[in-house]
Amino acid sequence: MANLLDIRRRIKSVKNTQQITKAMKMVSAAKLKRAQDRVINARPFANKMTEVLAELAGHTPEDFHHPLLDQRGDERYLVVLVTADKGLCGAFNTNLTKAGQVFLKENAGKQIEFLTVGRKGRDFFRRRATLAGEYVGLTGKGRVDFSEALEVARDIIARFTEAEAIDKVFLIFAEFKTVLTQRIVVEQLLPISRTGTGEADAAADANATDYIYEQPPAEIFTRLLPRLVETQIFRALLESVASEQGARMTAMDAASKNAGDLISSLTLNMNRVRQAAITREIIEIVSGAAAL
Repeated sequence: MANLLDIRRRIKSVKNTQQITKAMKMVSAAKLKRAQDRVINARPFANKMTEVLAELAGHTPEDFHHPLLDQRGDERYLVVLVTADKGLCGAFNTNLTKAGQVFLKENAGKQIEFLTVGRKGRDFFRRRATLAGEYVGLTGKGRVDFSEALEVARDIIARFTEAEAIDKVFLIFAEFKTVLTQRIVVEQLLPISRTGTGEADAAADANATDYIYEQPPAEIFTRLLPRLVETQIFRALLESVASEQGARMTAMDAASKNAGDLISSLTLNMNRVRQAAITREIIEIVSGAAAL
């Protein structure tokens, strides 16, 4: 059994750890509020832009071609994985890396490269897959600037259009639902899908919006399709930051509660040890007095 001094030292250590976890919870709560507001403001624009451009692309002439719309082969994939730069956020990074591993297993016959955003994803897939590039430090400060998302999006577009060594680009990120819930999203980013081009969409074509082109389609898509990719990347980064802060807040709250339970258990054990020591001393004094 540990002596009284060791137990007191451990209680002090756990209390210091509890103060750290409580402070981290408060910091994450403050960052979460700002990140959540930015996500809520960004979603309507991103969703509507995706809807309008996809429908617009579905009504383009058959002979119209654009590098971001044209379908290619199905052999070479680029996976953009958005994780956190830091840990202590529960299973947030683990769930994302698991989604990347599942994607690798489901597409075992493909040539897959990873473009990682975040230190945790880079460190995990560095020895498990081929890394095409990495971006570290974008989400670690608790907010993402559009200029940073623009840099990532332009890199992805350049890899897809200039080299033409990539057939499809997929995006894996955590979508923020609530503080306790984050949904892992795996979606195809490039080439951009066209709605209204299949038999399943034939019924919807009757109610589809009829667009009138004031400029030629090539000019419109040349300007708007890259902006769509930039918007999707920016939204994914915003969602990831909010999800990370929510997961860290939840994890630190659970750690603080666990530290409190451990302190209570150690305090009870300390009182038992102290009571046993006092009882033993009393017995020794009584025994000595009786011997005299």
